[in-house]
Amino acid sequence: MVVGLFGGSFNPPHQGHALVAEIAIKQLGLNQLWWMVTPGNPLKDRSQLLPLSERIQLSEKLAKHPAIKVTAFEKDFGTSYTAHTLARVKACNPHVHFIWIMGADSLKTFHRWQKWQEIARTFPIAVIDRPGATLSFLSSKMAKTFDFARVDEEDSRALWKKSAPAWTFIHGPRSRLSSTAIRAKNGA
Repeated sequence: MVVGLFGGSFNPPHQGHALVAEIAIKQLGLNQLWWMVTPGNPLKDRSQLLPLSERIQLSEKLAKHPAIKVTAFEKDFGTSYTAHTLARVKACNPHVHFIWIMGADSLKTFHRWQKWQEIARTFPIAVIDRPGATLSFLSSKMAKTFDFARVDEEDSRALWKKSAPAWTFIHGPRSRLSSTAIRAKNGA
């Protein structure tokens, strides 16, 4: 089984998140995509963070593809650091092939994540294009550090067969929606 792990605050979730999830499912040939609603991002201001239960409910309403499973299991792990979460997921599911899914906007600052190089060495990574971030697959610190491990987009369906570090950048339709802009528009 091949499972994509798509984590984020989803504060609030929007059609752009659903688009990234659906592109990942299609392009990577995923059996499932676990939409992981995090308790909170250590790199972001939590003062405007909607309650976890509300973000889960909104994500479930939005995620219509039958392969998407909305979850918040990271809360049960007692951590908000991706490296810890992925290590735990790997230990608990040794026979599942996982791919970490992220938007290209996250790739730009990926090197600021705790143990980012360890994350890149845990599971293959699929970076999905986002507006204003297309060139991040060439210029980001992660892309430069792991340039040797980049898999051509044409070979992305076989990404799950690769040992980490391995990553690809997937182009496709892009949505200009952002949670930050939605919160600003709603006066949060």
